[in-house]
Amino acid sequence: MKKKALVLIISATMFNGLWAQKHYEPTWDSLDSRPVAQWFDNAKFGIFIHWGPYSVPAWSPKGTYSEWYQYWLQSKTLFGNGDFKGDEVVNYHNKTYGKDFTYYQFGNMFTADLFEPDDWAALIKESGAKYVVLTSKHHDGFALWPSKEADDRGFPWNSMEVGAHRDLVGDLSKAVKANGLKMGLYYSLYEWYHPWWQNDRQRFVAEHFLPQVKDLVTRYKPDILWADGEWEMEADQWKSKEFLAWLFNDSPVKNSVVINDRWGKGVRNEHGGYYTTEYESEAPGFNRPWEECRGMGFSFGYNRNEDIEDYNSPKALVLMLVNIVSTGGNLLLDIGPDARGKIPVIMQERLLQMGKWLETNGEAIYGTSPWRGSFQWSEGERNFKPEQHYLGGDFILKQTVNPESGYAVKELFFTQNKNDYFAIAPNWPGKNLTIKDFKPDLGSKVTLLATGGNVSWKQSGPDMILEMPEFNPNTMIPEDKYAYVFKISGSR
Repeated sequence: MKKKALVLIISATMFNGLWAQKHYEPTWDSLDSRPVAQWFDNAKFGIFIHWGPYSVPAWSPKGTYSEWYQYWLQSKTLFGNGDFKGDEVVNYHNKTYGKDFTYYQFGNMFTADLFEPDDWAALIKESGAKYVVLTSKHHDGFALWPSKEADDRGFPWNSMEVGAHRDLVGDLSKAVKANGLKMGLYYSLYEWYHPWWQNDRQRFVAEHFLPQVKDLVTRYKPDILWADGEWEMEADQWKSKEFLAWLFNDSPVKNSVVINDRWGKGVRNEHGGYYTTEYESEAPGFNRPWEECRGMGFSFGYNRNEDIEDYNSPKALVLMLVNIVSTGGNLLLDIGPDARGKIPVIMQERLLQMGKWLETNGEAIYGTSPWRGSFQWSEGERNFKPEQHYLGGDFILKQTVNPESGYAVKELFFTQNKNDYFAIAPNWPGKNLTIKDFKPDLGSKVTLLATGGNVSWKQSGPDMILEMPEFNPNTMIPEDKYAYVFKISGSR
């Protein structure tokens, strides 16, 4: 073995050993000192899966979250994109199922009888995603694994005893890991209508939340623990810091697990592991790895009320990914299977379309970091964003290929790895492409990843000018036209 390689191996082993040996105290200073695993920062693209009894009615008004069906039903309120009376879900439910039909009866209808975890995992792998995050338990409290704590409300409320009669978390975890992907588990800290949550929150934390989440971690050894539903109480009330100290010091995944930042009221973007945003655009300036999560439409859970125009186009999804990665983040893109375990065809199609683009252009995405301020803007007012509760995916089209009058567009996105620079154009540049204020080394080589062909370039004052080859659309598959990647080698 070469001496240099041996030194690197010894150094890596020492680093991992020091990380493993460190004892974390239940304080944010100590917990925040734990680094986020490098694989997460390199992955860039993951798939979120919202699946549960809410997948049975699979309905809410456009612009709202269908996975909040129970809350909309019992609280008689709505919020999201649009003007709502608040009784829309109640009226739909009473008309469709009857006034006496409770949300808990959907549990028996959540059969998952067409669920094929190997097929899900293979599809996700083909999408180019590197990790999965499954809702092990959403705010309705239904557990997708045989959790005894899920039954402490007085009746069975988990997938082993109700509906599917199957360990859905275990089955999907096994399939995802067998396909070489990382497996994450979403877990809601609170539950809307658990009697202890409503009447005795200390008991809920001590006898429900903490033993249940520890059981989840111990059974399935997730690569990511994705907390949510934290906003009703402070971290101290949740005992989050004590739990995270256990997770980092004593759990089966103490040396490997990655966590997010949703561990108590006011904690997001301040403490925990990586930072999270939701239906936003980009977040330059974070001092930790971060992740944007959103659905393909306006809902995380499957919403049969959404039409084709409510789903983002594949070009919009690719440009969203590029936009986020160019500012140092990951995209966690959601799919919502139906109650029988089928992923809607349009969602399958979007995943495959993104996978085709990444198959050609993934070099500019995976394992990269921001470069040159992330974007190159045209003249005009920047950062067009519609006023929406949830920022729709069409904002990226308005910022690139379909601008509003007077607004600038992002002409280029920039990423880099340890060897090369990448300039990503949302439109075919025409005869020339100008990278402003950039002087590469004279021997630098430019390649169009879609074709593998070389691109001539010249220096014009402070700018690098790429001279486009004559565009022949027959040389590119349709997916390559979502965004054009130019690789600049030899300037590192």
